[in-house]
Amino acid sequence: MSAMSTSGGERRFVLADVGGTHVRFALLTGDLLGPIEHMAVRDYAQFADALAAFLRAQDPRPPIRNAILAVAGTIEGERSKLTNSGWVIDAAELGARFGLQATRLINDFEAIAWSLPHLPADALRKVGGGEAVPRAPMAVLGPGTGLGVAAYVPHEASGIVLRSEGGHSTLGAGSARESAIIEKLRQKFGHVSAERALSGPGLENLYHAIASLDAVTVPERNAAEISQAGIDGSCAVCRAALDTFCALLGDVAGNFTLAYGAQGGVFVGGGVTYHLHDYLPHSQFRARFEAKGRMTHFVAPIPTSLIVQHDMAFIGLRALAAQS
Repeated sequence: MSAMSTSGGERRFVLADVGGTHVRFALLTGDLLGPIEHMAVRDYAQFADALAAFLRAQDPRPPIRNAILAVAGTIEGERSKLTNSGWVIDAAELGARFGLQATRLINDFEAIAWSLPHLPADALRKVGGGEAVPRAPMAVLGPGTGLGVAAYVPHEASGIVLRSEGGHSTLGAGSARESAIIEKLRQKFGHVSAERALSGPGLENLYHAIASLDAVTVPERNAAEISQAGIDGSCAVCRAALDTFCALLGDVAGNFTLAYGAQGGVFVGGGVTYHLHDYLPHSQFRARFEAKGRMTHFVAPIPTSLIVQHDMAFIGLRALAAQS
């Protein structure tokens, strides 16, 4: 990636990946990406406070005039309210407070989609399928605090990214058992989106729904605890929740593969799946991915891969900075 320069020297960008639980910052000077700093969202009242804390630790010269921020929320104009946090990010306000001349807001999974053409082989673990079709669309989805979905479409020099709010699409069932679980969720939430099951809070929702359905009393557990107890087999309800999670994830991934025509490959990231690298390949994920009736022949050759490297959004953010 070539360095970006102006008459005053190399341009500096502050890059950020803003989730519902964590915010991550890095400074890009020319083509050099500095260390990625992780902060907890709960520790700061607003995004600007977290950004101020990050910038205080940086060399102020040359001045930082550019920012590209990947946010886990919908974007309206130059403003975003995070879906799973009270933070509001306003580009004009940030410009006035920090002297930024250009601030770009993008969806967090839009940033990850921009990284797809640049992912190193060791960042991926293949889970079924054949070879990707060259120059074909690629899809990415990731269960974390929410469920992100996006696609990358090769086009001319840099390509096009299709961002979406696909995580809020209605969740379907592949069996009577899943229908009963979703009905339990419907009683609680009304509309049951994919995110209600396929996220950290979603895994907790599945755990409680299955316990209620089977009339079993279970202790309160968070997503990490459910994952661990499901993997080691110490809790039958945790194992059932984890198996349901993997099956539904495969089904939803297959749906977006059809929607995007993603013959270039499907990639799964997100905080929840980082803990499932050994478990998910042996689950119903791939079988449900391919179970598309008359379209099974279309999806069966398409490779699915787990993203096993953290902070992949910064590869995409760096690529966007290079385009600017």
